[in-house]
Amino acid sequence: MPPKADINKAGWEQSEFPILCETCLGDNAFVRMSKQEYGRSCGTCARPFTVFRWNPGTGMRFKTTVICQTCAKIKNVCQTCLLDLEYGLPTQVRDTALALQNEAPTSEINREYYAQNMDSKLEGSRSLLDSNKASSAGKEMLKQLARTDPYYKRNKPHLCSFYAKGECKRGAECPYRHEMPVQNELSKQNIQDRYHGRNDPVANKILSTNAANMGLAPPEDKSVVSLFLTSLPTDATQESIQTRVLQSLPAVQPSQLRSVVHVAKSRCAFVNFIDRATAELAAQAWANGLEMGGETLGVKWGRSKGATGRPKAAAEAVPISA
Repeated sequence: MPPKADINKAGWEQSEFPILCETCLGDNAFVRMSKQEYGRSCGTCARPFTVFRWNPGTGMRFKTTVICQTCAKIKNVCQTCLLDLEYGLPTQVRDTALALQNEAPTSEINREYYAQNMDSKLEGSRSLLDSNKASSAGKEMLKQLARTDPYYKRNKPHLCSFYAKGECKRGAECPYRHEMPVQNELSKQNIQDRYHGRNDPVANKILSTNAANMGLAPPEDKSVVSLFLTSLPTDATQESIQTRVLQSLPAVQPSQLRSVVHVAKSRCAFVNFIDRATAELAAQAWANGLEMGGETLGVKWGRSKGATGRPKAAAEAVPISA
């Protein structure tokens, strides 16, 4: 019985070729792939899909698809590494720069229902991702961070766990790398965080490094939770600034924004957050500037309470209404 005729297989996916980035596909022009229909469940929506497996090149490990094509098209990512197909960056970096809201459900209750509904919208289209409405500052940020050339070293074999224990007896015939593992912030990665763009250690490192290079490195004083905006439009108001700030930070809830203090005479404003993590997220998103009213605003960290010459406006912040 065809899978579409079987009610139990109605939502299962069939495909003829995977959606891959150039790095995962490899440098071998004559790559051979094995295809297995309904070989495993998708790593994000849990629906069975067609699994592809191949060797990207000599001395590389075999690679396989881990998410279905529907989930890959929703986020415009590779089915294997889950990196953006256009920029080669984690989804968290792309969504932060373009101020995109993550609409895919993260719970197990309705993620399969959401994926089935998206199938009809994706018919005949490559992806649902629309970056035309993004600000020029966000696009410029992605151009600076984009990985245009393939990085084939990412296809190297995994580390040999027996070698790390001193028990590997294969020697040069071992298909795994004989190197000692390194424990750092990049050691813990998973499919869900990479796909949904939340707490991705690779993305956090890229965003923090870019913010530091653009002069927005977080100050040592952890009590600083304010950002200073300059060159505001002449018709800017406190309400319009608050609205633009929340629009540019989809991951930030209105309750996480403590106050916005607008100094109309100086065309500047102080944006105060409730905690340091939210302030750092805003600094990373505005590393290349924040656009408002056709102008690019200057962004700086606020000064600590003990700093001399601290503007009074920051101390006289009036909380906004929830």
